Amino acid sequence: MTFEVQHNDPNSSARTGLIQTDHGPIKTPIFMPVGTVGSVKGVHFAELRQVKAQIILGNTYHLYLRPGLDILRKAGGLHKFNTWDRPILTDSGGFQVFSLTGIRKLKEEGCEFRSHIDGSKHIFTPENVMDTERVIGADIMMAFDECPPGQSDYQYAKNSLKLTQRWLERCPRTRSS
Repeated sequence: MTFEVQHNDPNSSARTGLIQTDHGPIKTPIFMPVGTVGSVKGVHFAELRQVKAQIILGNTYHLYLRPGLDILRKAGGLHKFNTWDRPILTDSGGFQVFSLTGIRKLKEEGCEFRSHIDGSKHIFTPENVMDTERVIGADIMMAFDECPPGQSDYQYAKNSLKLTQRWLERCPRTRSS
């Protein structure tokens, strides 16, 4: 993947660019439709192509739970599973670390949580999240992060940032098999 700045605005920090991925180019800035579980709700891929959508976002947490990694692996990744032939960005599941506060335990290792679907226990670490995003077949992967609540005090937000930075350092160390 490469990124090239195409134009800079001389009066601001605005710029346009081009990201080259294995599934095609993305001209920036870009509106990215959200396909949480692999498809954009209420919109067919044909319609997304008509409006020239260049990329969709898939949610690592939700795809991990359903359809699950075994199914995605057998399908050859999310692109083949859902027939989207353009780039896909996956988030890391970090928002679920925030939103599932009542059913998760946050640790240095990662985040232990209970599935909102069946209550089963799972652990997301920076390493296994990157491997999950590789199984999904993302063109652009987000590092695992903690998303602190908006009302967090300064110290909590600072500690959250430091934890996210430590997790970030662990992300690129893994390779899926």
